[in-house]
Order: sequence, then structure tokens, then C-alpha cells
Amino acid sequence: MTVQNLDLDHRTIVVGLVWNRRGRLLFCRMSPDRGVFPGQWGFPGGGIESGEHMEDALRRELKEELGIEVENIRPAFFKDCLHDKIFADGTTKPVYMIFLLFHCTAVSDRVDLNPEFVEYRWVREGDLGDMELNAETVDTLERLGRWR
Repeated sequence: MTVQNLDLDHRTIVVGLVWNRRGRLLFCRMSPDRGVFPGQWGFPGGGIESGEHMEDALRRELKEELGIEVENIRPAFFKDCLHDKIFADGTTKPVYMIFLLFHCTAVSDRVDLNPEFVEYRWVREGDLGDMELNAETVDTLERLGRWR
């Protein structure tokens, strides 16, 4: 992928692979009218703000989006991609995204979703059922060598 000659927004995104104490992984379903993966299931996260440390950004995003606190934050891996983002007004724009993925443990199973998400599930390996996963989540699970 070559992005250097394109007029693109660049975003560095922290992503939480959030585990609970029973070994289940948290999946969230995006609102159907916004984001990069509208209506699909994936992992929570968001953009790093100017001057923000990546672990602080992860903690902030998880608190803002899900109302959860995490601990035991450990890097998993990073990757990049180019995706169209849908904005609240219905417009779209291509965005070059760098994903920094982190394993972490939720302090509690209680989740309080903000409007960005419409549903969540704590999932056991092999129990994804009928969840429509976004492409980056499928790629992440394949890289982890699990769940499929």
C-alpha cells in the first residue's frame, strides 16, 4: 500500500483486546450509521490525541466508549490499512490508519456503551456465532492464531 502521494487523513488508533477474568474477549458492534465499520463487530479503541501517550489513549478511549477500566496493558502487534470512514453527516473520506493493538484485562465485566456502539459481548474462543466481524478484526484474530 502506498499512501505517500495521496491527500489522506492519517490516524494512529489504539485498539484494546480486552479480556475479562474468565478468559473471554470483548467484542463491540458499531452503530450502523458511523465509523469505518458501520454495523459490524470489532474491538474497541480510538485515536491518539496530540501529545498523548499510547497507553493513556487506550485507557481514555475504553473509558469514554465503554465506561471500563483496564489493567495489565501489554502490546500485541501493530498494522496499517486504508479504509473509508463514514461521518455522522453521511459523508465519507479515505483514512490511512495505523493500529496499535494491546492486550489488557478489564477490572470489571460491567460495560456502559456510548452512542458509538450498539451492542457488546464477552466471547469465549470458538463461540463467535453469527457475529458479522469487520475485516480488521478477522485479520487480528488470524494474526493471534486463535478463534477461527
